[in-house]
Amino acid sequence: MITNEVVELSRLQFALTALYHFLFVPLTLGLSFLLAIMESVYVMSGRTIYKDMTKFWGKLFGINFAMGVTTGITMEFQFGTNWAYYSHYVGDIFGLPLAIEGMMAFFLESTFVGLFFFGWERLNKLQHLMVTWLLALGTSLSALWILIANGWMQHPVGAEFNYETMRMELTSFADMFFNPIAQVKFVHTVAAGYVTGSMFVLGISAYYLLKDRDTAFARRSFRIAAGFGLASVLSVIVLGDESGYTVGEVQRAKLATIEAEWETEEAPASFTLFGFPDEETMTTHYAVKIPWLLGMIATRSIDEKVDGIKEILERKQRRIKSGMIAYENLQLLRQDKNNQVAKAAFEAHKDDLGHGLLLKKYTDKVTDATPAQIEEAVRHSIPKVAPMFWTFRGMVFCGFMMLFIFAASFYFNAKRTAHKQRWLLRLAFYGIPLPWIASELGWVVAEYGRQPWTIANILPTHLSTSSVDAGQLYLSLAGFFIFYTVLLVIELFLMLKYVRLGPSSLHTGRYHFEQEGVNHV
Repeated sequence: MITNEVVELSRLQFALTALYHFLFVPLTLGLSFLLAIMESVYVMSGRTIYKDMTKFWGKLFGINFAMGVTTGITMEFQFGTNWAYYSHYVGDIFGLPLAIEGMMAFFLESTFVGLFFFGWERLNKLQHLMVTWLLALGTSLSALWILIANGWMQHPVGAEFNYETMRMELTSFADMFFNPIAQVKFVHTVAAGYVTGSMFVLGISAYYLLKDRDTAFARRSFRIAAGFGLASVLSVIVLGDESGYTVGEVQRAKLATIEAEWETEEAPASFTLFGFPDEETMTTHYAVKIPWLLGMIATRSIDEKVDGIKEILERKQRRIKSGMIAYENLQLLRQDKNNQVAKAAFEAHKDDLGHGLLLKKYTDKVTDATPAQIEEAVRHSIPKVAPMFWTFRGMVFCGFMMLFIFAASFYFNAKRTAHKQRWLLRLAFYGIPLPWIASELGWVVAEYGRQPWTIANILPTHLSTSSVDAGQLYLSLAGFFIFYTVLLVIELFLMLKYVRLGPSSLHTGRYHFEQEGVNHV
């Protein structure tokens, strides 16, 4: 029997590896696009300094790319080792976008990353530029297919349960591909990657300007990062608003916990800017609210309500009781597939089967669950409010901090005085970790906000794991932690090494900014 300890350890291990992996992904997404922009300027202008910018930032991109590939491959193995029943139950669906990602996107970016580094002397300017743009396209395509798979876990469309095979089966690839959650997650995640790459280039360029070294190189890099970063962070904010609207449509429990929306208010609902959620009393102490804002974000209207947690829990209770009926008739169908009465009853309640399975955590006899067990399942049918409330606000705070840094950098660049604003340069340098913090918090909101489900409303997390011993999980968890930490240390060591060497390492001389029109050759 799978114990709660096994479930929690499996969750912890996957969370650890996913969060480690996502330290590398956003920078890969962002830097690849910035490399394409820099090389485009080189091809159009013929100025060698832009080629050197592409090569220098490309070297840092290559280090990060290698670490991202290593951590990503080992993470996917866990679907077979730690989440065997999940793989059995939905593997035909979930595995499809991952297979396409491997055949299309991963091979594309792996091929062109080699051509990018070793093709400078073998390809002409336009050919190499095409390689760089295809590399950037490959990284985005890779994110697309992975987020289609993840989006299906959040909002499983285009599939239904087959009681004869006892598995989920795909009914519409188009519905899966155009899943609104997947599409919003894709553009939001890619834009966040662009912000990460821009902040990385901006911060390191600021470091060079503070040290008064390689100033021609640093000022041009700073300028490109400021412009692209401002556009990207504004996109993230706009797409975050769109994400809020999509979540409000299809993931109402997640939205309610993010906002600590205990009661269903009269439309339009207020947005809780700050407060202290209390799950015992279902209130938010010292709440500071902005009238109308939540209603407009979640519904795009002023006359539609936003469901509160109490109403959602009442609905969950009804769905759990309906799921008990579905589960009972499913057992009858397993004994006799031609039982038409059981088939009719199952078809009427099958959409709630997953909610009935929530009871498996509290009793082996789902159909005989007591009122206390049903109440326990209801209480744990949504994620805890405080972690959702605070991680979301931490993410938003980081986002607006980056908006200020990019806006100020863009403004002073337009006045050609950014290199003189030492306060701004220091802020840009110390702000380098901000996009990583925001991205990690965003993934906590996205993934913890789906609990207690592996596949939302279909497969509970506690039923998804493999039949393994807790001891095996402790051992593998320690192994992953040590392995991933070593990789992170290696990445930081190599990054710091080449940042300290600076762009001057590409040549015997150093970059000096004598005048704005200097063409370094």
